[in-house]
Amino acid sequence: MHNLLEFLAKYNHWLLFVVLEAVSFTLLFQYNSYQGSVWFSSANAVSGKLYDWNSDVESFFSLTKLNQELSQRNVYLEQQVQQLSERLTDVTKDSTWVQRNQISLLQNYRLIPAKVVSNSIDDPNNLITLDKGSADGIHKDMGVVCGTGVVGIVYLVSQHYSIVIPVLNVKSNISCTIQGRGYFGYLRWKGGVSELAYLEEVPRHAHFKLGDYVVTSGYSAVFPPGVRVGKILHVFNSADGLSYRVQLRLSTDFARLRDVCVIDDAVMKERLQIMRAAQDSIMPDGNAKGKN
Repeated sequence: MHNLLEFLAKYNHWLLFVVLEAVSFTLLFQYNSYQGSVWFSSANAVSGKLYDWNSDVESFFSLTKLNQELSQRNVYLEQQVQQLSERLTDVTKDSTWVQRNQISLLQNYRLIPAKVVSNSIDDPNNLITLDKGSADGIHKDMGVVCGTGVVGIVYLVSQHYSIVIPVLNVKSNISCTIQGRGYFGYLRWKGGVSELAYLEEVPRHAHFKLGDYVVTSGYSAVFPPGVRVGKILHVFNSADGLSYRVQLRLSTDFARLRDVCVIDDAVMKERLQIMRAAQDSIMPDGNAKGKN
């Protein structure tokens, strides 16, 4: 205790200086907005940089894991494609059938890869957010698919993000057909289980069986024909008894959805432009007839 008192007595001027400096800095930053903002801005810049470094490190390790998973998935998908190619070759006796079919399905379409950054499956009006927008060539009413089937339709677009109305939305309505049967209906989801949806307004004279696949019809300007939608599980009568209501198990696993592709139909754009040009050219005559 005696030594402590001697130390304080010996260095009392320095201690008083330190205390006064601390008080002055406190008063300076607490009651002077400019100096306070400079201090806090500098502190935030440093902490922000540290957070960026930490985020980069975490992203590096997460991307390494993701790349490994994607590599495994690619190997699995390549094996599946090979098996299906062999089966189709055995059935059709044509080794080029698969390649020609794929080319004919996709040759008129530009695929824009995107990642799902937000997704919900429990709400009647589910929405999906993608990390691509108008800057990447995406616009409203483009179809969205994944590796297993249909996802939905682009609804809103900003420069770097897109909002998609998925199949799991009560407002979704996609024209589909029973594969190999030629019967059409509309794909709708009524809420509830995310694995199930319904093909409605299927005509009563339609002939099909459980296990048949349902694909896009190609009758809209959104999806090409033949994109997988789901498999038939059960068949019910419609409420009015005039058509069938077909229950499907969806091909897309929305709970695990991550990577998708947005389809840009260049041919449909050209057809729409021609149609609009024709309507514009006919409109004056139509107005003139109405006036007469």
